[in-house]
Amino acid sequence: MLTGKQKRYLRSEAHHLDPIFQVGKGGVNDHMLKSISEALEVRELLKVSILTNNTDDKHEVAEELAQGTGAELVQLIGKTVILYKESAENKRIVLPR
Repeated sequence: MLTGKQKRYLRSEAHHLDPIFQVGKGGVNDHMLKSISEALEVRELLKVSILTNNTDDKHEVAEELAQGTGAELVQLIGKTVILYKESAENKRIVLPR
């Protein structure tokens, strides 16, 4: 579980990132979760955008992404989800205590 201080730090780190995945009309599926998990292992922190043609609730989509990938939901702002998962082999982000 991330503390408020850690979430603030991760939000500042994610500010300059562009979304690399998009959740469209098809919603969240296993292939997408696998791809996001692999990207999280390499990057640790990433953004996912929820397209306007997705009819699911954005909060449910964000939770589904976080639970499906085993990542922490850092923030849901508008239709952009920020996810963080500590990498086992490519650790680059050092969280404040």
